Amino acid sequence: MEDKPKSNLLRLRRKHGDGRALNVTAADGERLVQAQSLRNAVVASLVTLAVFCILWISLSALTNRVFPWMTVVLGAMLGLAIRRAGRGVDWRFPTLAAGMALAGSIASNVVLGASTTADSYDMGILEILQAVTVMTWPVFFDEVWTVAHGFFAVVAAGLAAFLANRRLTRTQFYALRKWRQQSDGHQ
Repeated sequence: MEDKPKSNLLRLRRKHGDGRALNVTAADGERLVQAQSLRNAVVASLVTLAVFCILWISLSALTNRVFPWMTVVLGAMLGLAIRRAGRGVDWRFPTLAAGMALAGSIASNVVLGASTTADSYDMGILEILQAVTVMTWPVFFDEVWTVAHGFFAVVAAGLAAFLANRRLTRTQFYALRKWRQQSDGHQ
């Protein structure tokens, strides 16, 4: 006869591991922290914002409609781009993503407004943007920017912040926690 441990038929299969201690050190956590790049995250967010403006202008020109909820798509794009390029594991990356989403929502609406105005005056978008003065901003925020735009900008900021940090495996999270405990002197 074999000496196999009896398995309980009513017990669920383990999905989280075999119960052994994880073989990670604080140095593994330090490598995760060293892999972060705020500069790459900023560059990726600026490129994403430019690509989004082009996509939004193209979609609006094709459909002859302006979709204010597209800024939520901007938030998702920014969050994923910052996650991929920045590889962040701390608070700076969600903060950057939320700030860029709010600023990008305003900037993309300004560029979209300039593109629709440029079409009606048979001018280029850059010519319209160069003609913007201090007197233009109150008109823009009175006539173009609505409560819906503000709501979607805040939703985009929340979504961008949620998606901005790197998703860690259980082992990576444990290594990062060990590194933080060691660097704080809690060992």
